[in-house]
Amino acid sequence: MDLDERKKKILNAIIKNYLETGEPVGSRTISKYSDLALSSATIRNEMSDLEELGYIMQPHTSAGRIPSDKGYRFFVDQLMMEKDREVSKMQEFIIERTERMEQVLKQVVRTLATNTNYATMITAPSYGRNRLKFIQLSQVDEEQLLAIIVLEGNIVKNRILTIDTPLDSETLLKLNFLLNTSLNGLTVEEINLSMIAKLKEQAGNESALMAEILDAVAKSVAESEDLEVYTGGVTNIFKYPELSRSEKASELILALEEKQQLAGLARQNLTGEEETGIQVYIGDESPLGTMTDCSIVTANYELGEGLHGTIGIIGPKRMDYENVVDNLKTLKRQLDLVFRPPKE
Repeated sequence: MDLDERKKKILNAIIKNYLETGEPVGSRTISKYSDLALSSATIRNEMSDLEELGYIMQPHTSAGRIPSDKGYRFFVDQLMMEKDREVSKMQEFIIERTERMEQVLKQVVRTLATNTNYATMITAPSYGRNRLKFIQLSQVDEEQLLAIIVLEGNIVKNRILTIDTPLDSETLLKLNFLLNTSLNGLTVEEINLSMIAKLKEQAGNESALMAEILDAVAKSVAESEDLEVYTGGVTNIFKYPELSRSEKASELILALEEKQQLAGLARQNLTGEEETGIQVYIGDESPLGTMTDCSIVTANYELGEGLHGTIGIIGPKRMDYENVVDNLKTLKRQLDLVFRPPKE
């Protein structure tokens, strides 16, 4: 059932009031909104309909109503459509231009936490699924081989491999040729078992060494795909009783401090279909089990040449979504200005 305009206005009024106060909202409170011009009895009837439809709920028999996850979802979806039309009105952040990306990212989460009063996170930009550009094998001494692995974005990884016998220049040339003609431009996921078997067969007497080289390549790519996560405002969680007093409070703080779950969330966003959009997870929609009492709002930023990362805000379900969305959209633009190389 689609909501008519009156129900939409009442639902928005309930949600906005609850966002401000954190207290259940009654019909008398809603009747004070001048643009509604409705009696308390009419509002009560409409609130009953909204409750029956699952947009609001009554925590106690004698209490007012509070938004349900479905109500928050409706509010956020409406807000997102409005914000797409209001991009030009966003408040600008002042982010210190600095050559050190780490300093900028740490400043971003601190500024974001101060401006929103929620916990915040940002990942360092990465290349997502790294592709191999070049592999060079060189003999260090009679027992060691150096594998130089160059990935997309000119990320260089060096691996030392132990060998039983020295390799002659012809064998090194053959291995380098096999690796580069077969693997260049591929991701680890694209290097399948049949390809590995073929390379080992073509390597002949050096099939065991080829297996070690391929294992070193896989490990190098995995290392480069580890996401560095910076967090800010973790203690802001204690400002909201519904989070600080919940049974999951300690798990929530631990997840924010240890960051592995946040890295998993960011990686999921970066590999999703909508790689640059703002995502809102409300309550049980959260992919993180420790954050089902929260709302999580994320946005992916892009810096060109495949570089991208994730910004996120974690707070109560009654968070100020409008302020959060404004901050995230502005930060996406500012990060672009800070890190993109100037046009010649």
